[in-house]
Amino acid sequence: MKDAKPDTVLAHAGRNPLANHGIVNPPVYHASTVIYPNLEALEASDRAPFDTVNYGRIGTPTSFAFEEAVAELEGGYRAVTAASGLAAISTALMAFTRTGDHVLITDSAYGPTRRFANETLTRYGVTVEYFDPAIGAGIAALLRPNTALVFVESPGSLTFEMQDIPAIAAAAKTVGARVVMDNTWATPLFYQPLRHGVDVSLHAATKYIVGHSDAMLGVLVCTEEVYATVKKAAVSLGTCAGPDDVYLGLRGLRTMRVRLKQHQESGLLLADWLSRRPEVVRVIHPARPDHPGHDLWKRDFTGACGLFSALLHPVPKAALSAMFDGFELFGIGYSWGGFESLILPVRPGAIRTATRWDEPGPLVRLHAGLEDPDDLIRDLERAFARLAAAL
Repeated sequence: MKDAKPDTVLAHAGRNPLANHGIVNPPVYHASTVIYPNLEALEASDRAPFDTVNYGRIGTPTSFAFEEAVAELEGGYRAVTAASGLAAISTALMAFTRTGDHVLITDSAYGPTRRFANETLTRYGVTVEYFDPAIGAGIAALLRPNTALVFVESPGSLTFEMQDIPAIAAAAKTVGARVVMDNTWATPLFYQPLRHGVDVSLHAATKYIVGHSDAMLGVLVCTEEVYATVKKAAVSLGTCAGPDDVYLGLRGLRTMRVRLKQHQESGLLLADWLSRRPEVVRVIHPARPDHPGHDLWKRDFTGACGLFSALLHPVPKAALSAMFDGFELFGIGYSWGGFESLILPVRPGAIRTATRWDEPGPLVRLHAGLEDPDDLIRDLERAFARLAAAL
């Protein structure tokens, strides 16, 4: 779809009704073994294993359709599906590293990213170093001749630091390091990392792409230069996703724009309301002008999702429990990106090594779902009343 706008890509990419008896959505292929009519066809498939359906783990028409759609939406060459966001992350980290390499990872990265790097990469002789997410072009001072990979995430998990991705990517290229970005927060609609020097943009498609909290899915969108490297690593590691989850990801793409519009609107409404509450020290939301990285967000991003944090004044644990234990609409749970609103106390200081988080009050992460924001505000009002009563 040459020159098509993102909304049109969301509606049409990754499907071909006329090739499927006129059915609007591609079918779900449950497959492991693929049968060939003759030896010539088998050998032809072996010569192009990533381009044809030759074994279920490598790809089926269902996964190829999803990959085509996400790659087109994000401006990538091709994409690779994974069973979860963490599977996508670990595949990328393994694809570009070997014994003796040095890796730089933002200090604000998703916790399981750090765990995999610290517990698995280091076991294979890879040196892992974390950097201040605000470092920008200053990352050049940390680069080494053996730096193989720079892993970024903007905004960062929990504390939502913005990173100067073009500056970091340009510096990384001077030593030949690959740049991988976790782009789950922005989705391909609000940021396209490959246009800013990133080699692989990955997503926990479990979240906004699927959008309904009912599937586990990851995807890596690659430039042409690195696609084969990532796909070979995925095949070697056994990285693949179940066909039903892939189908739910493809279906979720069709409504992602309208869902994100509501997530963004409700998230900003809640953030503004929370910023006026006496219990709140500050709200951490990149789309708000008072965010330290707002200028970077405004320069590079075209929108925001519904995920942000609020720092509260110090309170006893019993008061915080009273606040959390009576929610009617906000669910207390991990993940985000679904239709339901979520709230979670988080502790970023427990894992940081290159930066410090020593705020005395609790940090609360919120995900604004698709409920009416007035109802969500009432749920928060009652929560703060419970907190006050417990003091």
